[in-house]
Amino acid sequence: MPRQADPVVETPAGAVRGVRDGSGERYRALPYAAAPTGAGRFAPPAPHLGWSGVRDGTRLSPTAPQPARDFGRLDMVPYFGPGWVPGEEYLTVDVHTPAADGGGRPVMVFVHGGGFVTGSNRAALYDGSAFARDDVVLVTVNYRLGIPGFLDLAGAPANRGLLDVLAALRWVRDTVATFGGDPENVTVFGQSAGATLTGALLATPEAGGLFRRAIVQSGNGTGAFTPEQAQRVTVTAAAALGVKPTVEAFALIPDERFLTILPALAGLDLRTDTATDPLAGLSPFSLVLPVQPADGLADGPAGDVDLLIGTNIEEGHLYLVPQGDLESTTEADVLAVATRVHADPETALAAHRAARLDETPGELRSAVLGQALFEVGTTRMAQAHARVSGGRTHVYSFGYRSTALDGRLGAAHTVELPFVFDIADKPWLHGDTCLLGPDPAPAGLAAQVHGAWVAFANTGNPGWAPYDPQRPAVEILGE
Repeated sequence: MPRQADPVVETPAGAVRGVRDGSGERYRALPYAAAPTGAGRFAPPAPHLGWSGVRDGTRLSPTAPQPARDFGRLDMVPYFGPGWVPGEEYLTVDVHTPAADGGGRPVMVFVHGGGFVTGSNRAALYDGSAFARDDVVLVTVNYRLGIPGFLDLAGAPANRGLLDVLAALRWVRDTVATFGGDPENVTVFGQSAGATLTGALLATPEAGGLFRRAIVQSGNGTGAFTPEQAQRVTVTAAAALGVKPTVEAFALIPDERFLTILPALAGLDLRTDTATDPLAGLSPFSLVLPVQPADGLADGPAGDVDLLIGTNIEEGHLYLVPQGDLESTTEADVLAVATRVHADPETALAAHRAARLDETPGELRSAVLGQALFEVGTTRMAQAHARVSGGRTHVYSFGYRSTALDGRLGAAHTVELPFVFDIADKPWLHGDTCLLGPDPAPAGLAAQVHGAWVAFANTGNPGWAPYDPQRPAVEILGE
């Protein structure tokens, strides 16, 4: 049989050619904003002016400037993607749709993680085939990272990476109908840093009307830096570069130089008289806000948005097991982590020990990290959202334990992603150094998790009862 012609879609910015696959149609590297170059790297995202002719939507996008990440023995390439692929026009989205027609399907917009410094929508984990198969239009977003995306600079708007996500959502509003999606039924979802950005949208007035539902996977509703903390990072970055901490000075510096100074920003002490380090020293970048997103929901569209939110039961294992630190952790290491994230570390550790009898120092350190980085902020955001939304909050806990790294990785940060995207049977996720380990994934778990996400995008109900802060029931996914 002759090959079916590649689909061509006429968007408001111009025509684009995609490619058909077994689950639908893909359109890649579609710009939602102008290329951020020079001083524009520190400006709000500017409108893209479109193109003439037919744009090739089969080519992969460049990615935001970013360093390589090493997670010891664990292969995290499927999560981080190819790293920095240079090119100016990286403020782009990919679209995977059942068909670019007038179908009016639910739309899901995914915001990737990576600690605000790495990642892209080119990561293999973010394959949209299962969503398209299930009659959902999936849009995956790239945004500015690191210094261009999140460093707080005089003369530049704060949280430029978040402004990029807002611009992408406006693109979805104006364009997704041409790809068969319903702009009135948009679910934005993210994981890790992307989940923290998603949660922040709930407290951002400008996000009103851009989405109906949100999913926050292992984010931190209390993960923003205070302006004082952000200035410590800015001053250190300027000193490492040998320039003044102003947008005029930073605009003259190439992206390559920004990456070379990132080691000088690692491990900064961000504790102040009024705040602990919300990221436990794991990233020098975050949102910069005077009020934490979980405490500012009344100022944004949260009351009109359905929320699905949750964490994994052993989040902190990702930061210890691949490096061999789970076994080598000492009591001093545990205290050092607790001191970063608790105003009264001794009392906090006593509570942890009382709740976790017979745990090793490494397991206790993992628990302290997981609670500080994800659980506290998630609980606070779930409780606040339930109050402002009148009961439109659903909470989950993901418990399947990966058998990677001699069975020790467990239900670590990121392990839920193959189940959300329903790709847990992919061979490149299995093996002792692969994310899911050598054992096959449990039968039916990917269908259950992915099905809950799709049901939520369709109806606002993932299949279990809403969260009640007075009787906080949580749906357990996995073991």
